[in-house]
Amino acid sequence: MTQSDSIAYDVVVIGAGPVGENVADRTRAAGLSTAIVESELVGGECSYWACMPSKALLRPVLARADARRLPGLADSVQGPLDTAAVLARRDGFTSHWKDDGQVQWVEGIGADLHRGLGRLAGPRTVEVTAPDGTRRVLTARHAVAVCTGSAAALPDLPGLADVRPWTSREATSAESAPGRLIVVGGGVVAVEMATAWQALGSRVTLLVRGEAGLLARMEPFAGELVAEGLTEAGVDVRTGTSVRSVTREDGTVVAVTDTGDRIEADEILFATGRVPRTTDIGLETVGLEPGSWLSVDDSLRVDGHDWLYAVGDVNHRALLTHQGKYQARVAGAAIAARASGVPIPESDPWGAHAATADHAAVPQVVFTDPEAASVGLSLAEAEQAGHRVRAVDVDLATVAGASLYGDHYKGRARMVVDLEDEIIRGVTFVGPGVGEMIHSATVAVVGQVPLSRLWHAVPSYPTVSEVWLRLLEAYRDN
Repeated sequence: MTQSDSIAYDVVVIGAGPVGENVADRTRAAGLSTAIVESELVGGECSYWACMPSKALLRPVLARADARRLPGLADSVQGPLDTAAVLARRDGFTSHWKDDGQVQWVEGIGADLHRGLGRLAGPRTVEVTAPDGTRRVLTARHAVAVCTGSAAALPDLPGLADVRPWTSREATSAESAPGRLIVVGGGVVAVEMATAWQALGSRVTLLVRGEAGLLARMEPFAGELVAEGLTEAGVDVRTGTSVRSVTREDGTVVAVTDTGDRIEADEILFATGRVPRTTDIGLETVGLEPGSWLSVDDSLRVDGHDWLYAVGDVNHRALLTHQGKYQARVAGAAIAARASGVPIPESDPWGAHAATADHAAVPQVVFTDPEAASVGLSLAEAEQAGHRVRAVDVDLATVAGASLYGDHYKGRARMVVDLEDEIIRGVTFVGPGVGEMIHSATVAVVGQVPLSRLWHAVPSYPTVSEVWLRLLEAYRDN
């Protein structure tokens, strides 16, 4: 195919997950012609194998846990979950792994969808290989956005492929609960899937390498409280444990640990990190290394390439769907501005063309029992960044709203205060239901709201959010 056979657009987006969709939405809103290339399902990882199915699995688990904390209701929910009904609801949230609705949305914004594998074929050029093997070349007048996301990383264990291990995809799309499940990892996917499948009938063993414990990137107490909750739910949590070998014998998975323990299960899930989906997208044609994370500036433009953008997981800034969508809005605005010749000021870190929150205010919720939610910097991160800070801690159980939420409520809150400016650098909540509270903390961190002004943000009584008053009082009194 020659260049004359190509189709020209203002913008070409590789990857039609939530990130690619949002880039296309913003560039189309700016009047730029846009093509989206997708090799799998339109809607991407989040819609079919991550956020949506995992939270559909977890919601009944957490609702039952909350109900069991309430006298008058607890006796009615002591039985097992209806696993088949939970899985059927999960299937509904994934649209039964069909993307008709998402395709209709793409068509509705006026973007062109090209099915197939998209690969860079030089500057501003993308070659699409369709499922039937035919090829088409797309050229971009202004920008190409790589939004191909990430994939599960698997350890280098001999014979692992023969074991047919689960990754996050299999864990969120399984058709039934395995009788016994080994989960390897201590991050978000590991603890959420351990929570879900233990409640859905599996006997779960959680193996966590090293001594850092669970959720090592959050405040230490978050992992400690989540580990306690998992143990109380029946999960066998083993920290400081690595898998030395794994085999499948007559259908049974056998994992041998570095301590010599032999653990048998029906399935094994490796939740041990992510790798970028950049191995086969033609990076070598534009001087970049295949399989690498793509380094970008705050407008999401790839270093050294004024036409190439990398948005979402693929740039390794913040591997979260909501953060990727935020980056997509920023990238779309930057592409539109540059296409129209509007200069982008470098001195406006919180402007429309800078993904500053990637550095200062990334929110995250871990949907376990208890939930863990955080935004901004942990105490250790703030100190490592050179800020003069103090951590203020409050036992959430002392807040009236928490005791009303459920008997025997366990939780903790931490506010990391910058002592120079008396603003908040980070907040962490751990406890049942705290996921719905984290946006208030996000607003405070992003807005750099002075503590003196937060005194006038009066929390409603009796709600769990009254912890904000307790945190401010603790800071004042110490």
